Amino acid sequence: MLLCVLLGLLSPHSPPGWPDRQALCHASYRAQVKTLQVAVCARLQFLMVKELFMLARVAQKDKRIPGFRAQQWYFFFVATFYLYLRFIKNNLLVELTSSKYMSALTWLLRRHTITSYSLYMAGFVMFVLSLKRGMYLYQFGQYAWTHMILMIIFVPSSFFVSNIFEGLIWFLLPSALIITNDIMAYLAGFFFGRTPLIKLSPKKTWEGFIGGFIGTVISAAILANILSRFSWMTCPRQDLSLGPLNCAPDPIYTQHVYTLQDIAEVLPGQLADICRTAAAQLPHWLSLWLANWQYVAKPIEFHAMMLAVFASIVAPFGGFFGSGFKRAFKMKDFGDTIPGHGGVTDRFDCQMIMAMFAYLYYWNFVAQPQLTVGEALDVALRLEHNQLLELWGKLGNVLLGEGLLPDSLEPSLKAAIRTANTSTPYFRGFGRVLQ
Repeated sequence: MLLCVLLGLLSPHSPPGWPDRQALCHASYRAQVKTLQVAVCARLQFLMVKELFMLARVAQKDKRIPGFRAQQWYFFFVATFYLYLRFIKNNLLVELTSSKYMSALTWLLRRHTITSYSLYMAGFVMFVLSLKRGMYLYQFGQYAWTHMILMIIFVPSSFFVSNIFEGLIWFLLPSALIITNDIMAYLAGFFFGRTPLIKLSPKKTWEGFIGGFIGTVISAAILANILSRFSWMTCPRQDLSLGPLNCAPDPIYTQHVYTLQDIAEVLPGQLADICRTAAAQLPHWLSLWLANWQYVAKPIEFHAMMLAVFASIVAPFGGFFGSGFKRAFKMKDFGDTIPGHGGVTDRFDCQMIMAMFAYLYYWNFVAQPQLTVGEALDVALRLEHNQLLELWGKLGNVLLGEGLLPDSLEPSLKAAIRTANTSTPYFRGFGRVLQ
């Protein structure tokens, strides 16, 4: 966005030979949006964890255990290192292998799990060494509290990071559905609410719950239709660059024509038979009209409606859980981070449940099985050095045969395969190949 401002100040028109200024601004904006989304997720997680760390803090006892708060934050950053790298590892591999200087860092990604475990065990040892007589119960209580926060708050919300890289729509749509459900349930409860829903939240009513469900499901199809029109919303990010996003439209974001026969094919067998039997009893003119009935929609609209069902029926229990939690500690809000609204946790208790469901739903019902460059690199880097050379040589031969590499590289490829098949140490063979 700063780039757009500078270009606008320097000249109202693009200089000769430069890319169109408006197009460049749009590309910069789209890239910065995704980066900003990840940064916002990390910031929100930090604030939620901070609020809950403070919830069970007993200041007087903390003063007798110097550095105990630092241990809690250490476990938080270890969890961040493990989960964030786990979600973006393949994207990061693409970036690191783009430069011979950065590729040396790939060893960290290949050993990401053992590195995370080692960091955690270092914190575990520090905790044991910090135990003090007379404070055991408090310290173990805080240790359990820290891990509970990370499991219930941090881990589920981290799935938003993975959703962002599959397309911004899989981050914004689930989040928007939670907000929509809150608004619809409030309006329905305000005008029609009579019957209490749950004792933990006395102001919640069945009328609001049902009205929120209906309004959210309808809104989901509209939101999905609008968001799926933009490629920067639907294109997945395969790396960590800030470049523009261009991809072939996925079939779930394009319009399809549906008939009742298409719907019958996805119904369970017995239910489909019942529907056919009922249809046979209808008047002839109505049967003809139903047979010719068509509905034009995008598959993403149906997926959005399924997300809306979860956002309306299950996700609100995240809020009920938070209400019970606050009642247990005799407090109104988790914090005062947002003036007039309480803490960040108060506003995002349902979002955490939704983040994990959106991630699981996408990978079970939407994602198509395909291999990305990052995933291929992840597998290739598990090979031994001589196997990597052999892979390089044979893959190069394939590319030579396709005419994608110049013939001048053929000697180097043969040397790589020959080196891989000998017992010569890796670094010497690699040196000869480079020569």
